[in-house]
Amino acid sequence: MGCIVRSWRMKDANDLAKALNNKKILDNLRDGLPYPYTVRDAKKFISAMLDADKNSTYAFAITIDDKVIGSIGVFRKDNIHFKTAEIGYYVAEEYWGQGIGTSAVKQVCKYIFENTDIIRIFAEPFDYNFGSCRILEKSGFLYEGTLRKNAVKNGVVLDMKLYSIVKE
Repeated sequence: MGCIVRSWRMKDANDLAKALNNKKILDNLRDGLPYPYTVRDAKKFISAMLDADKNSTYAFAITIDDKVIGSIGVFRKDNIHFKTAEIGYYVAEEYWGQGIGTSAVKQVCKYIFENTDIIRIFAEPFDYNFGSCRILEKSGFLYEGTLRKNAVKNGVVLDMKLYSIVKE
């Protein structure tokens, strides 16, 4: 099953809220997202992505048949890291294990390397998130190491893995 990665539209809010209103997904993302995740939350997010600096925030909807089933974004760092960016993504649970995350990551990395001056994209999934690690590996990212005791999520101190891909 293929996906298309495209710009956000305000009319995506209902689909986004449905996809992200899932504790299993939220437990693998950074803090700051409310649960339950509502249509109002989705509208606020989409608005923020549409208004974001186009030279530092590259945010896309992951879609199948134009229905939003996930989100992916690349966020440029600053100072001496201005040619480096972090990628983050998620896919609705009903679409896990179908290659959609890998397809979306490949599409976005290709876009970033072809259309910006970014030369390195990295990701930091939680150590236990084998699905996300596999997506990165299948997308050409290399494992660089484990960031020990790097985060606290839901009151638990966690290791994270560091992956990157560089523009050749």
